[in-house]
Amino acid sequence: MATRGEQPKQTQDFRLVATDIDGTLINSDRVLTQRTLDVLARVPVPVVLVTGRPLRWLDQLYDQLPEPLPAVCANGAVIYDPHTGEVLRAESLPVDLLLDVTKRLRDAVPDVSLAVEVEDGRAFRHEPTWTIRWEHDHRVEVIASPEELTSLPAVKLLARSATADPDEFLELVSSTLGGLAEATRSSSSALVEISAAGVTKAAGLAWLCEREGVTADQVVAFGDMPNDIPMLTWAGRAVAMGNAHPALRAVADELTLTNDEDGVARYLANAFHL
Repeated sequence: MATRGEQPKQTQDFRLVATDIDGTLINSDRVLTQRTLDVLARVPVPVVLVTGRPLRWLDQLYDQLPEPLPAVCANGAVIYDPHTGEVLRAESLPVDLLLDVTKRLRDAVPDVSLAVEVEDGRAFRHEPTWTIRWEHDHRVEVIASPEELTSLPAVKLLARSATADPDEFLELVSSTLGGLAEATRSSSSALVEISAAGVTKAAGLAWLCEREGVTADQVVAFGDMPNDIPMLTWAGRAVAMGNAHPALRAVADELTLTNDEDGVARYLANAFHL
């Protein structure tokens, strides 16, 4: 599969591996398999996690790794160094923009439910109508009034519809925003993730790569959902998972196996002759 018309890239040109987490690096049980752990330990170049996950969700993965990996979180809004515990860069939706965007969404989507990632993704605030699927801790707070949702800058605004088709909902939200902010999705449900204008996985990864002296053509990237499209379009070698959304497959250079078949590990093992 080579949809961008490129010749296969020489392995020795790869200087960095960028990979999504959910639906990509981990399996359906949210686990790093032993095969994946073994391959990650032997990859001879840096590996960077590039994820829609907020900062507070990284521990679930770090607990499975012998050493934590640098991360571009919240679809590019937050760049985190796990060795120092430092947020290297954070780009938030300012309060005035949040007010505008949330009003537009409430007007356009009658059943919309909203939530925000605040404090660089260390805390989460949501409306009473928001369904918490599996996360329950002190960093997750239900708001008492709509004003609380827009009282702080947010690295991500999340919008959910209980009735819409996921792809159609993304199109509706994108058209409603009118370029004021970035809209994407990584969920199989009608859940759209909204970031500041220009904030994408590609932009966050590009910033980190420039800092490390790595160019786009030296990066191999893996993903499975529409929020990975900017990253795969930017990277020198774009690899879609076997379980990837059709829109992502359309921009990829290659297709690997699914996340439940260790697709990332198998590709890297072949590419680096591990």
